[in-house]
Amino acid sequence: MLHEILSALQAVATWQNLLIMVAGIWGGVIVGAIPGMTGTMAVTLALPFTFYMDPVPSILLLVALYKGSTYGGSVSAILIKTPGTASAACTALDGYPLAQQGKAGKALNMALYSSVIGDFISNLSLIFLAAPLAILALRVGPPEYFMLMLFALTTVAGVSGNSLLLGAVSAAFGLLLATAGEDMYGSFRFAFTNDMQAGLSVAPVLIGLFALPELIKLVVFRAVRRDEAAKLGDQHVTRAEFMGSLKSILRGSAIGAVLGAIPGIGPSAAAFFSYGEAQRTSKNRDNFGKGEIEGIAASESANNGACGATMIPLLALGVPGDVITGVMLGAFMIQGLTPGPLLFQTNIHEVYMLFIGMMLSSVLLFGAGKITMRMFSYVAHIPQTLLTAAVLLLCLFGIYSISSSMFDVAILLIMGVVGFIMFLMNIPAAPFLIAFILGPMIEENLRRALAISRGDPSVLLSSPITWIFAVLIVFVVGLTVRREFHKFNTRKA
Repeated sequence: MLHEILSALQAVATWQNLLIMVAGIWGGVIVGAIPGMTGTMAVTLALPFTFYMDPVPSILLLVALYKGSTYGGSVSAILIKTPGTASAACTALDGYPLAQQGKAGKALNMALYSSVIGDFISNLSLIFLAAPLAILALRVGPPEYFMLMLFALTTVAGVSGNSLLLGAVSAAFGLLLATAGEDMYGSFRFAFTNDMQAGLSVAPVLIGLFALPELIKLVVFRAVRRDEAAKLGDQHVTRAEFMGSLKSILRGSAIGAVLGAIPGIGPSAAAFFSYGEAQRTSKNRDNFGKGEIEGIAASESANNGACGATMIPLLALGVPGDVITGVMLGAFMIQGLTPGPLLFQTNIHEVYMLFIGMMLSSVLLFGAGKITMRMFSYVAHIPQTLLTAAVLLLCLFGIYSISSSMFDVAILLIMGVVGFIMFLMNIPAAPFLIAFILGPMIEENLRRALAISRGDPSVLLSSPITWIFAVLIVFVVGLTVRREFHKFNTRKA
């Protein structure tokens, strides 16, 4: 075994492989930081270039793009409140307020540190826990998925701001729009046009909800002043700040590793789940959403923590963990590698090379993040009018480039107006986004569970895992109601 590992290390440690991984990480960070340019698109566009590459370097290129783009989404989320990826939406909740306080550099550094730690722990989980977590994933069926997603939906209470009622309204609106399109039985809902039959894509809804309202505010309120908060300002993360966030970083990394190993969940749900848990347990919970650095740590550690873990079901079972690993499955097949239990017997040398390359990519992510942070910090010095036009063009181009669909561009613009109206009415946008992302998974697994049980709802509490999540849901809802009553009595007094 030691001989195989040393041989794999020697095979990976070539300048060609290092150059490939550096290019992948760098390209991923840049793509992730551009609004609308998703990691899925980056990996898909890179796939044809892997046809004539050796198996492991080709997979490492795709993995590097995946990891880089996941972190890169935090750069624009913090600097201009425009999440480059869906999983960076949580980062924007506290990152942008920190930027407005003149601490953009501090927020970017915490995002980088958390991402690297989450990525490293995720890689360790892939190496040492692939088989146990794969077996656990096999035991998780539709009832367990439903209860897990329902528990994740309780995150809404933590990001509803001062009004839980408005947060619930926002979440209900998100769940409603999530039902648009074709359901699992072939029925269409809200399919007013042919384009609506496919439902609403996450990217235009996300970018429209978070980016365009900021641009509309600049135009409507004629904001002509330069916002000093846009500058990098304070960049140093103090030891006290890091140690105070370490618990959330480690918990977020663990959440990302576990949820990433379950097919179909991915970094976005992990980020929201981790953010909600950090908000519930932090002594600074009231500062979340107002510039709490621990919120950035929780979000970024979880979304990068899911990256390596999504490879667990792919390698161990041949089941993609998310859309990007679905693309990677095609890359494996093109290279003559068949993911699954036999992969560890027939291609163990390639598996070791992949593991070593993924560990090395964590180090490269840190270097690329530091360099790219300085490069993207110049966004802060662009005149506000020029920045507004540039962000709008990036949003329009990015959304159109994903599927060449004018319908998605229209959704982008409509959601921008909706987001601005929500701002005027003090309705928080985060609960909408959480519900919109989790809604399809909640519905699909509920209907599958009921189909399996022939309509018997008791199937939702048919295993120890479902009972654990049910108890957690009741506990969290109880705490939320108690906190709301306390706020009400405080105001009344």
